[in-house]
Amino acid sequence: MKSMNRRRFIGNSVKIGAGLFVMPTIMMNGMDSNNKPALLGGKSASAWGFSRWPIYDKSEESSLVKVLNSGQWGRLGGQVSPAFEKEYAKLLGVKSCLAVSSGTSALYTMLGALDIGPGDEVIIPVYTFVATYNVLVQNYALPVFVDTDMETFQIDANKIESAITQDTKILMPVHIGGSPADMDKILSIGKKHKLPIIEDACQAVMGEWKGEKLGSLGLGGAFSFQSSKNLNCAEGGAITSNDEDFIKKCYTFHNQGQGGASTSYGTGAGTRGTNLRITEFQSTLLLAQMSRLAEQAKTRSENAIYLSKMFNEIPGITPAKLYKGTTNSAYHLYMFRYDKSHFAGMSRPRFIQALAAEGIPCDAGYGQMNKDLYVQGLAKNPHYLKVYGEHKMKEWLERINCPQNDKLTSEQSLWFTQTMLLAPKSDMEKITAAVMKIQKNAAQLVKY
Repeated sequence: MKSMNRRRFIGNSVKIGAGLFVMPTIMMNGMDSNNKPALLGGKSASAWGFSRWPIYDKSEESSLVKVLNSGQWGRLGGQVSPAFEKEYAKLLGVKSCLAVSSGTSALYTMLGALDIGPGDEVIIPVYTFVATYNVLVQNYALPVFVDTDMETFQIDANKIESAITQDTKILMPVHIGGSPADMDKILSIGKKHKLPIIEDACQAVMGEWKGEKLGSLGLGGAFSFQSSKNLNCAEGGAITSNDEDFIKKCYTFHNQGQGGASTSYGTGAGTRGTNLRITEFQSTLLLAQMSRLAEQAKTRSENAIYLSKMFNEIPGITPAKLYKGTTNSAYHLYMFRYDKSHFAGMSRPRFIQALAAEGIPCDAGYGQMNKDLYVQGLAKNPHYLKVYGEHKMKEWLERINCPQNDKLTSEQSLWFTQTMLLAPKSDMEKITAAVMKIQKNAAQLVKY
């Protein structure tokens, strides 16, 4: 279908799955796909519906003032944080939730509760935000990167088992962009090797695998409520679990190793702990923001599905595939691949530049973390050399080669952010028209 003549498919009906999809006539607000690109002197759209974030109203203001006037600003002894934890656990269908100061704190707390430390290995994807790596090296554990499934942008679950050694202590998949990793395979590997699964669901609020919310499938799930996230309070996070003993250990660790406010949970992970507590201000913002969460998630999903149907008709533009077990993506990121051979050899940076001129922000996404100087320098870190030795650190550099991720991130990967998917449906058509316009004029854009 992607090879059909451009004039024929606009307005035509095409079969998509079991339903009928009608490619809209994309000719609105100066975004006719037959116009010249903005970089060549054409007209760009002046008004888009995806610029505002966060979305808030008087409910956030009144809830903040209520906490302010209560004089109870911290979580210890507060009532708002427990209320949020109860509501969030209910939303995700889990037994327990612990609110913490950030998504990074959520991961760090779970590692502390599991007593991860020097000599331990933890398997993570290479295509992820650097926090996934940072929490491991803060514990002097060895991060073992697994290559990327190019079609989905997720960790390639088929390559996890070969990365397991006798020192592996945790499997830590990341649901990148809010779309699920292949959890059936990952859970099966974890069960086979008796390894706990910690889900980095920091981008995946409301994502689902076979009807179960992400963050509820493994031993624990980590969520981030940082400013860009689909549910946000500027900085904040949460741990979810169906293991109440595990949550108690997490509480102890995040509360300076001192257990509960009114009752002792014991020492948890032993003699380690720190302060990673959330505040009542953050929790009250989250409760207010949750009132819009379901509707916003619905809008993102509908727009992403609509955009993907249109993108699937453009040669060289391929939306990220979702695994068969996916019943909902959170679409924190709308990820897709770009093939320059269908755009007259136009480089990816030039394509991004052309989209930006049309008023459409687009990003190349994460890069090659395993090759970053920040990460590569770990092999020469004196503490790591003391724990692991020079030979093992050299071996580690060889183990973390990820050729598929190299190809994806150097040539193809692109994404839009979640705020763009909150725009009117017509903006999805304008995005598609802009891409088509760029493709039609690609030779000129390459030349000039």
